[in-house]
Amino acid sequence: MGNRYGLEIRTATAADAAGLAELMGASGHPVPAHALAERLDAMRYGHGTALLALEWGPPSGIVALHWYPDLKQASPVAQVTMLLVGPEERRRGIGRQLLKAASQAARMAGCATLQLLAEADQPDLRAFCAATGFSEGAGCLVRPLRKKG
Repeated sequence: MGNRYGLEIRTATAADAAGLAELMGASGHPVPAHALAERLDAMRYGHGTALLALEWGPPSGIVALHWYPDLKQASPVAQVTMLLVGPEERRRGIGRQLLKAASQAARMAGCATLQLLAEADQPDLRAFCAATGFSEGAGCLVRPLRKKG
């Protein structure tokens, strides 16, 4: 998808499963690499994508999103189901770059709205979302993907 200041954002594949398992484990979300490989393959053939942030080694972060039709609006809705940056890589703009790439992927899928699931016990994630243009929605955080005007 892109490369900025040594940070590459690209689609995750099953070959990335080992590094992704390491990242997720370090962030308190342990998943076996073989299970991640199967899930990444399944995502490639569904209505969604997983994007990795890579610097000079294992993944620094990941964003997973899915899109689905919504009866209340003409365009599909994209929903971020995971936004994760490694503990040592935080506060360097990686989350913003992942969110930017996810927004671009959602727009390309025809979506007009981006939702992000964040539990009430995730104050850091909620603060990050507020700083990147999300507002409270029905059970999630929401932001438009296209400017009105």
